[in-house]
Amino acid sequence: MPATEEFLPATQTELCRWMVENAEGAALPIYPVGGRTSIGYGPAPAARGISLCTTGLARVIDYPARDMTITVEAGIRIDELAKVLESQRQRLPIDVPQLHRATLGGVAATNASGSRRFGLGTMRDYVIGVSAVDASGKPFKAGGRVVKNVAGYDLCKMLVGSLGTLAVVTQLTLKLRPVPERSEILWISFDQLDRVDAALARLVTSAARPVAIDLLDARAAAAIAAEAGIDLPVTCPVLCIGIEGTARETAWQAESLTSEIAASGPSETVVLRGDDVTKLWFALAEFQVPSDDPLTFRANLLPSRTVEFFREAERAGCALQAHAGNGIVVGHIPDSITSASAADELLARLRSLARKCRGNVTVVQCDESWKSALPMRGEYEPGWPLMRQLKRQVDPQNLLNPHQAF
Repeated sequence: MPATEEFLPATQTELCRWMVENAEGAALPIYPVGGRTSIGYGPAPAARGISLCTTGLARVIDYPARDMTITVEAGIRIDELAKVLESQRQRLPIDVPQLHRATLGGVAATNASGSRRFGLGTMRDYVIGVSAVDASGKPFKAGGRVVKNVAGYDLCKMLVGSLGTLAVVTQLTLKLRPVPERSEILWISFDQLDRVDAALARLVTSAARPVAIDLLDARAAAAIAAEAGIDLPVTCPVLCIGIEGTARETAWQAESLTSEIAASGPSETVVLRGDDVTKLWFALAEFQVPSDDPLTFRANLLPSRTVEFFREAERAGCALQAHAGNGIVVGHIPDSITSASAADELLARLRSLARKCRGNVTVVQCDESWKSALPMRGEYEPGWPLMRQLKRQVDPQNLLNPHQAF
């Protein structure tokens, strides 16, 4: 990030004052950051500016646990928030990688989610109120502490996932969920992807309600099992199905799912319980983090076409994790890809395949020197003109994360 200096406000008032001075003075680009876990996403910034770090805004403002809501400042780390909620046996059920670094504001800016988005949703589903500051330094609020408080245009949902391009979020009010009595994960191996496709078709009509349905290729399965420190079968594709609820509910779901999927011919099924479940959720989330691999991509597809895309990407040597119930595939390209031109060639193949599967492919992370040569956002989307118009209205000087604007 081409930042010439960093500003670390301790209060929203201090932030407002500083942003007014910048807007009326030098009008330098502002790059909001939290834990810097997603700083490599998107095109490379073209202009030097100021890094605005929100980690000084990390207080718990209000926690009426009986209402199952909490208001906190945006700079709080996700692991610290989890500790606060655990004291009341509550949770924000978002699978976030790098918990010790990621901040709540960053998770909101990216609308982060993971394996359990299938049954529990994304960050956008849990934000019911925000306080923020626009590029000119004006503070504003939207939503509130009442879970059903929705009237008119939903500014909360507009800001979540906006990549810090519309305003700097300083506080969020979240609705929460109770910690379930029991959680289990079914680790189901298949010797053929066609059998996985048949199993997924059966899950569509199942009476069970899993919170996660992940498909892993052998490379991803091996990496995830190693990260979790659990001895699991990893030599072939794996369906990873998460269930939770009371002891009775999880026992019934596990039995039902195992019986239904048996008709698809799995080679082995392992049921994980207790601490192993926590370790595996963590490892599944961490797989999404860009690693030493040269490029990480994300495909959004029709859920019914996920296995089709997965099969071809696997043949190309990618390590793959698919949130199969949502049509999302996260992949790391092979180490054999050592140049931007080779990466562009592989991406072109993946994008062509994604079009056939009614989806798209975006680059999550790659070497900085490759960014100018690669189409980081993928192909044109019909909603981009509307997003550009919104950006012009709320940030006419284009100060906030100008490189992230569509």
